[in-house]
Amino acid sequence: MDFVGFPVVPNEHQIDVFGRDDRIGKLVPRVVIILYMSKLTRKLVKLLKRSLIKGDFVLTSGKVSNYYLNGRNVTLHPEGAFLSSHLFFEVIKKNKITAVGGPTLGADPLVGAIAYIAYAKKYRLKTFIVRKAPKSHADKKQIEGPKLNKKDIVLIIDDTATTGKSLIDSAKILRNLGLRVAKALVLVDREEGARENLNKIGIELKSIFTLRDLL
Repeated sequence: MDFVGFPVVPNEHQIDVFGRDDRIGKLVPRVVIILYMSKLTRKLVKLLKRSLIKGDFVLTSGKVSNYYLNGRNVTLHPEGAFLSSHLFFEVIKKNKITAVGGPTLGADPLVGAIAYIAYAKKYRLKTFIVRKAPKSHADKKQIEGPKLNKKDIVLIIDDTATTGKSLIDSAKILRNLGLRVAKALVLVDREEGARENLNKIGIELKSIFTLRDLL
């Protein structure tokens, strides 16, 4: 099954439709997509730009960067949570995803907000968080949330991706339990190898924005 995305309008001069862009283009005129999406994406871009800082930073991946985007500044912001979770939910719905989650800490705020929207829209969805290591007490779980099964169509998510290491680690943990993971979605792709690295293990990565959209 193709990974059907959501039309994104980073600015008024560009429309980026990931997935079946030709199909989406036939369903609605371009001007309708722009009018519909511009409110969500422009507000979200503003929040993301405010969270982007310049300097010398060592990222989780170990790479050194002149830019750092703290995604939690956006996904833990009431408006940011509302906007980003709505965009993620549209992708979830279009792809008939039944379970969504990702690595702590980046995925945590997104997962909570998406769970709320799914319930409000009466869409059956399991949400989960992947711990870095299993708990040493009680149920000793590494995956928190409702029990997943092999029939679930799983989407792994995160706020940002650089090399994709956190997503890859989560995918391996899920796959070791016999779960199907073939798709990943992030709010911002820094375009530093995550897409290629995930593709190597059979996972297609899509993003709402890329770092270039914010510079």
